[in-house]
Amino acid sequence: MFVVIGLILAFVLILIFSDRRTRNCRWREDHGRDEGDRRYYRCLTCGHETFTATGKPPKVCFARTPPPEN
Repeated sequence: MFVVIGLILAFVLILIFSDRRTRNCRWREDHGRDEGDRRYYRCLTCGHETFTATGKPPKVCFARTPPPEN
């Protein structure tokens, strides 16, 4: 019984805390293309390339059409 409740709770928490804006993005960092303090990232899904000053992947998806759900 506790396992079922735990699975339901985990599913609900994933739905609440998942970021829908970057769900389809697969950002990869490339240190060889960094510019000073700016980090280079490329999305494997849409191919968009961008730099961030925070050192973290972008928080938005630049793909015009997200890939279809399986």
